[in-house]
Amino acid sequence: MNFENKVILVTGASSGIGKAIAAQLLKENCNLILVARRTEVMEKLISQSPRNNNQSLIIKCDVSKKEEVVSAYKIIEEKFGGVDAAILNSGVGHTVTVNNYNSLYAEEIFGVNVLGMIYWIEQLLPGFVKKKSGMIAGVSSLADNRGFSGSGFYCASKAAASIYLEGLRVELKRYGIKVITVKPGFVKTPMTAQNNFKMPFLMEPDKAAHIIIDGIKKEKRIIQFPWQTVLLTRIVGLIPGSIYEWLASKTKM
Repeated sequence: MNFENKVILVTGASSGIGKAIAAQLLKENCNLILVARRTEVMEKLISQSPRNNNQSLIIKCDVSKKEEVVSAYKIIEEKFGGVDAAILNSGVGHTVTVNNYNSLYAEEIFGVNVLGMIYWIEQLLPGFVKKKSGMIAGVSSLADNRGFSGSGFYCASKAAASIYLEGLRVELKRYGIKVITVKPGFVKTPMTAQNNFKMPFLMEPDKAAHIIIDGIKKEKRIIQFPWQTVLLTRIVGLIPGSIYEWLASKTKM
């Protein structure tokens, strides 16, 4: 995909991977729409980046609230008429064990990681289908392959996102719409900073953003990294359930 003069949407653009993606796209010759709840962070990011003649748009939006997504997309249509590519990156996670078990965590995690993606795609699809082009890059995770202790809500939400994106990829191919599933391993972000366990092959967000943007330009079906974690998760995915559960039970959370 050529970003030249394209309208690119990035959700979750105020921190972590989303912020790093936004910073790198500000160097591209594209019109950029940044969406997140903290507008001051995005405003600072844009003010510190030299821009060409292309335009930037900042929108405050909680992706887990459908009415806010609908309102945000109306603003986008008024300014740009639509979107050429969307990087749906908004994500949240919490360590939830039997000691702090609360369904409110599930509502927040699924609301952002799954429904937030669905709400945006609901707005994007009519325009994409009409012009028979467009790209959706949804950020899932390599944690989508098993239920990891303390991360059941998060893993389940990412598994849902991955399967959802796969189904869309099959269905939208006939309309000329590309769907990419992005599956990072551990990336150094405010969310992973909450983890109290060792995170192998922890990656800086700038490097993760570079890999994602490069994969989008190459129109890869699936962008997954780093390769070491990809390999590990594949091996873990092949372990029989009973053995996996026994091994996982030995891990202290």
